[in-house]
Amino acid sequence: MPGFLKLKHVHGQRLIAAALFLLGFFLLAAPALAQDVTVTDDDVNAVAKDLFCPVCESTPLDVCPTQACADWRELIRQQLTDGSTPEEVQAYFARQYGDGVLANPPKSGFTLILWVLPVVAVVLGGVFFSRYIRNLRASAADETDEAFEEDVMETAVPATAQPIAKSDYKSRLEDELRNR
Repeated sequence: MPGFLKLKHVHGQRLIAAALFLLGFFLLAAPALAQDVTVTDDDVNAVAKDLFCPVCESTPLDVCPTQACADWRELIRQQLTDGSTPEEVQAYFARQYGDGVLANPPKSGFTLILWVLPVVAVVLGGVFFSRYIRNLRASAADETDEAFEEDVMETAVPATAQPIAKSDYKSRLEDELRNR
């Protein structure tokens, strides 16, 4: 009997060793199996719509019909399959072809000027336009004052009297208004 028990004991150890080996294999293989993600056309197009074709001007990669864009979409698919995030794919394209391929380029450096310049131009345009309108109103008011002064002078001065210089008339008018 001791031989039989020994045989069962060895068989049990082999069974445990085989189970541990299979468990270790599955634990090591699980991340590799998990990375084998199926990337759909929708996933590729979600990334490609935020990238412009470096060959065709202002054409997003997801709708560009050229062979180059088809190759780039396949490159996006490969990178996504390898586990890259959409941000990493966009960073790759920006490194390869410049920030001009990004639909939303980073707002720093020269591109920051391109974002700020229109706002500054609108504000300055508003300031200059308001000053222009104010000057127009002031010149219209001056013309009205001059026309009023001429009307007053024509009615106040008798035909036989000497015409009074405008500056004298203005100073006399101001004196009379102050004295009232």
